[in-house]
Amino acid sequence: MSYNTCAEALALSAALLCVARAAAQITTVAPEDTGEALCNPMMGWTLHYYSNTPTNYGSKLEPSDTVDEFPGLSTIYLRIPWSYIEPEEGVLNWSVVDGPAQRWIRKGKQVAFRFSCCESWMRYATPEWVARAGAKGHNFAPGKLDENGPFWEPDYDDPVFLEKLDGFLAAAAARYDGNPEVAFIDVGSFGVWGEGHTWSSTQLKYPASTIIKHIDLHLKHFKQTLLTADDDFSFEGDDAVRYSLEHGLTLRDDSILVQGGDNAYFHADMAQPFWPNLPVILECEHYGGSRDRGSWQDGSKYLQAVEDYHASYAAIHWWPREFLEENRDLIRRINMRLGYRIQLAQASWPTSVRALGRIVFSAEWRNAGVAPCYPGGFPAATLRDAKGGLVTCWTDESFDVRQLPVGAPGEASTVAQRASFLLPFYVRPGTYDLLVSVGTRTGTPVVALPLPNGDGERRYRLGTLTVMGDYAVTAGEPRQQDGEWELPLTWELHAEAPARAVPFCHFDRNGAIAFQGQPVEPGPEGGLAIGQRVEWPVAYSIPPDSAPGQYEVYVGLWMPDRLGSPEERLIPDTGAQGRRVRVGTLTIKEGGGVAWQASS
Repeated sequence: MSYNTCAEALALSAALLCVARAAAQITTVAPEDTGEALCNPMMGWTLHYYSNTPTNYGSKLEPSDTVDEFPGLSTIYLRIPWSYIEPEEGVLNWSVVDGPAQRWIRKGKQVAFRFSCCESWMRYATPEWVARAGAKGHNFAPGKLDENGPFWEPDYDDPVFLEKLDGFLAAAAARYDGNPEVAFIDVGSFGVWGEGHTWSSTQLKYPASTIIKHIDLHLKHFKQTLLTADDDFSFEGDDAVRYSLEHGLTLRDDSILVQGGDNAYFHADMAQPFWPNLPVILECEHYGGSRDRGSWQDGSKYLQAVEDYHASYAAIHWWPREFLEENRDLIRRINMRLGYRIQLAQASWPTSVRALGRIVFSAEWRNAGVAPCYPGGFPAATLRDAKGGLVTCWTDESFDVRQLPVGAPGEASTVAQRASFLLPFYVRPGTYDLLVSVGTRTGTPVVALPLPNGDGERRYRLGTLTVMGDYAVTAGEPRQQDGEWELPLTWELHAEAPARAVPFCHFDRNGAIAFQGQPVEPGPEGGLAIGQRVEWPVAYSIPPDSAPGQYEVYVGLWMPDRLGSPEERLIPDTGAQGRRVRVGTLTIKEGGGVAWQASS
C-alpha cells in the first residue's frame, strides 16, 4: 500500500468515526418545576359563585370580572336552591346558572352545581308549588321542629316530593349530563343546605335508605357526569357512603375548619377508598367566620387536609380577593400539592438524526401532587420549525401518566419512559425545536405541566433536534467543453447509500422539467463514500429549440437499482420537494448566449 493510499484510508476512518460520534450524541435536559399554579382537568380551586344565598360570593363580582389572577382557579361552583331554577312547575329558568357560568366557560373553566331542597334562610328551597301539590314537610326554626317556624323542609321520603324532584333532575340531566363544561354535580337534595344532614333544620332522623333513594334518582339521570356524595351522609349511617363508593360517586367534605386544631376535620379516613379512583373535593367553612373565631389560624390545616384527603379540588368559600390577599403563601403551597402535578424530571434524545431515521426519546416522569392524574394522558414529542409551524408529533401510547404513583411531599418516585419514533417522510432536513406535552393519543395537549418555555398551547420547548440528510452538494461555475456544458458538483455523503448512487440534474421551466443533464462518466472510483468530499460533475447540452428565459437548475442523487421506488432518491441536507437541491438559475438569452446565477 502506498503512502498516499494509507493516508486516504486513515482520513476515511477518522471521518467515519466523527460521523458515528455525531450520530451517537445525545441531548439531555433536567428541567426544574416552575412553581406556577396549574389549571388542569379534574382538579383546582372552586369559586363559590352562589353559596346557597344568591348574594354570596362571586355573584357580587362585575360581569366582566372573572378573578383571573387567582392561581389555579378551575371551577365555578353554583350552589343554589331548586326553587330559583323552577319557580313554577315546568318553568325552568336555567339562566340563573348558565348566565354567570358563561363568563368563565369562555375562558376555559368548568362549572359545578348543587341544587338544594332545604335552607335555613328561606322558607321554600324546594319550590312552594311542590308543597301545594301535596308533598309533606315540616316547619322548623334552625335546629328544631316548630309548627310555626319560618322555614319548610320536605319529608325526604314523600312520594310527591320524590316525583317532582325526579322531573327536575331529568330536566337538569338533559342539559348537563355529559356536558364537558360541567366538572361535577352534588347529590344535594337531602338535608339542610344540601349537606346531607338535618341538624340545622328539623333534626329529624332518616335511615340511610332515604339517602340512597336520592342517590339513585341522580344516578337514574346523570349517567356520565361525576356525582358527589357528602361526607355528612354518614350521619345517617355508613351505608349511604358505602353505596356512593360502589356506584361511582366521589366524596366531598363540606365546611372543614369550623373548629381548629385536632377538630379541624373528621373524615379523612372516609376519603381513602375514594381518592385512588376519583377526585375528592374539600370545602372550608366560610373563611371569614373561621378566621374570626380563631379556627383558621395560619390555614395550615387546610393544606394538611389536602394531604390527608388526597384532595383534587379545594374551595374558595369567601370573597375571592380577600381570601387570596390574606392567604397567598398558603394558596401557593396548596397549589404545589392539590390534585396532580406531572413533572418531567429528565429527558434525552439524539442531538441529530438522519431523515427517515428513528428517534429514541427517554424521560423520567413523576407526579408531585396528592392524587392521580384521573383523566390520564400520554407524553408526546413535537417538532416545530423556525416559523412556529408544527411539523410532526409522536405519542407514546404505552405510557399513561395516570399510572404515576403519588407520595409524600418531595418523595414521589420517578417512572422511566422510553419510546422509539420514526421520522415520517415529509420531515425535511433542518434544525427543529423539540417540544414535549401530555394529552390525547393523537398528540393534542391536555395537561398543563410546570415547565418553562411553553407555547401557550400546553407544549413546552426542551431543546433542538437536527434532522440530517444523506448528503450535501455544492455547485461550481458551469464550463463549456467540446460543445457541451459541464456543471461541477461536489458531493459529501453522510450516510451509507443502500445502493450505488449517481447524480441527476434537472432544468425546470414553469414547474416542469425542460431538459436534463447526465453524470460525467466514469464517476469516482468505488462510487460515493461516507465522509468524503468528491467531485462528480454533470454534463448537459441546451436543446436548440429551448425557449429563451430562466431555467431553475436542480440536482440530486438517485439509485438506478431502486428505479420506481419511493426511496429512489437520497435525501439532501437542504432542498425542495422531490428530494432535489436548487443550485442555480440558467438564463437562455434572446438571440443566443447563456448566463448562470448560483443560488445563495
